[in-house]
Amino acid sequence: MTSPGYLTISRDMFISRIHAIRERSSPCILCPRHCRALRTDGEYGYCRTGLHPHVASFGPHLGEERPISGTRGSGTVFFTGCTMGCKFCQNYEISHDQTGYRLTEEALAEVFLKLQDKGCHNINLVTPTHQLPAILEALLIAMDAGLEIPIVYNTGGYDDPDTLRLLEGIIDIYMPDFKFADEETGRILAHTPDYPRICKEALCEMHRQVGDLTLENGIAIHGLLIRHLLLPGRGDESELIIRFIAENISPHTWVNIMDQYRPAGDIRRTCPDEYSDLLRRVSEDEVTRAIRIAQECGLIRGLE
Repeated sequence: MTSPGYLTISRDMFISRIHAIRERSSPCILCPRHCRALRTDGEYGYCRTGLHPHVASFGPHLGEERPISGTRGSGTVFFTGCTMGCKFCQNYEISHDQTGYRLTEEALAEVFLKLQDKGCHNINLVTPTHQLPAILEALLIAMDAGLEIPIVYNTGGYDDPDTLRLLEGIIDIYMPDFKFADEETGRILAHTPDYPRICKEALCEMHRQVGDLTLENGIAIHGLLIRHLLLPGRGDESELIIRFIAENISPHTWVNIMDQYRPAGDIRRTCPDEYSDLLRRVSEDEVTRAIRIAQECGLIRGLE
């Protein structure tokens, strides 16, 4: 099996990246909000998370995309907090309500190693951006103890390209969700200023680093996999997102068009009138239309 990227860069380079990420964390500019929270002084930014690892749960996950979960599962680690504020988040208790427990970096490294020992195909970092300093330090510890499976960066797509550049050669698989094509939709539903522009820049940087998804024996080892969660009543936005991926990322991009939206989180209580469609599930016609557009654009990887 091809060695993960983090095993091929020099130790000195890895340590320098940890220092650079740590510098970006206080005053914090890790995510596009650039809230400049002094996290080393105990301040919390929008993510409401400190500098030490804060994990909600971890374990083998067989419900991810086929190349990610494979036959033995993806080693998912759900990190508490988030840089986004999606009203409909299906992990609302984790992302908004701070469910979870604090670990040391050494304990997080042990989590990575336990998932490898269980046979997981990869370490799947779910909403990792705001906890990157601790994650990279834990990864270095785990590497020294024998970690050797790929790292998946599982994110909502609201990522600072300058932060992403510091992950080059460390992250093997990027798995972002491109959620909104309309700036106002992102602002109202997720409290993310200028989401479409930032997400496009982030996806382009991710693809520059890792390219199209590469598989070995049906399992992802390197590359970009993009998710798009269909939102009811937002079909025109989905079309813009799909066409952007085909025309500006790669027609060979592995895309998962997800139809599992349900009115979760806070959306039932705070749904604006103009987004009332979000109080229902996605219709079969909406799913069919999105898949047809993807096929017309040549985005067939992930639709098989």
